[in-house]
Amino acid sequence: MDVDSHLAAVEQALIAVRRSQSRRALAELAVPAFDVLDVVETAERAGAQATVSSVALALHVDQPRASKLVTSAVDAGLVARVADKADGRRVLLVRTPRGRATSAELHRARQSACAVAMADWTEEERVEFARLLTRFVAVFGAR
Repeated sequence: MDVDSHLAAVEQALIAVRRSQSRRALAELAVPAFDVLDVVETAERAGAQATVSSVALALHVDQPRASKLVTSAVDAGLVARVADKADGRRVLLVRTPRGRATSAELHRARQSACAVAMADWTEEERVEFARLLTRFVAVFGAR
């Protein structure tokens, strides 16, 4: 394969992943409120504060759409809005106990789907794939 063929293969794989997420393997996990939950969890893990603006930035949506998504997550009991103690005008987003439990369930379900897809891979293949995919996404997602 030449370089262009490799790029085309990666592009087609990305399209296939997107389609499978919306139609099959992870479809039940593709809920907008879960996207917000993931953003809030990522911020928490990084020691950062999640806001509607950070949700908009992470999900590549405008502020009004992010606000609607956050409201959906709040209504589902996954996320709560809390006043920033340092700036009372600012609203922060935190996971509720239900949100933390849902995050754990989502991780288990996603990892299970990945385990099924990689069931016949060697340990070395899984390690290398995880390394390369993580590296790819770090650069791809930053653009």
